[in-house]
Amino acid sequence: MVHMVWRKSSFSGTSGTSCVEVAWSDHRPAVDGVLIRDSKNPAGPVLSLPATAWRLLVVGG
Repeated sequence: MVHMVWRKSSFSGTSGTSCVEVAWSDHRPAVDGVLIRDSKNPAGPVLSLPATAWRLLVVGG
């Protein structure tokens, strides 16, 4: 199993109620895809997006 490096969003609230983490599926953000999960439930579901979709989500199109 590959070890993923998860990073908590800088926009996640400090109250612990809105925590989003992201990781790059091949450890390089410009290649492959982005994984997204709820940091309060790390064993829960993970959303996978292509890197191009992630850029549109974060930067806008």
